[in-house]
Amino acid sequence: MVTLTGKQKRYLRSLGHHLQAVVMVGRDDITPSLIRAVDEALTAHELIKIKLQEGCVLDRKEVAETLSKNCGAAVAQILGRTILLYRPAKEPVIILP
Repeated sequence: MVTLTGKQKRYLRSLGHHLQAVVMVGRDDITPSLIRAVDEALTAHELIKIKLQEGCVLDRKEVAETLSKNCGAAVAQILGRTILLYRPAKEPVIILP
């Protein structure tokens, strides 16, 4: 699992500001297919936004922690119903300060 410093989190938040949500979490619990979708999105993009739908009854911090642990990613931000996750690729495109 990746750990980020405050400066790195601020940098990732600035990069993630203009991103659109790639994965949506709905009413269902965190399923293996959801974890697979997040893992594939992180492999493709390194930095992704996850949006919790209105019907989602799960706690946002709990969702962020579970997804980050299962995908080996770091939580860069939790803002409202949006989670920003980061996992470096094998050949990183995003260079952290």
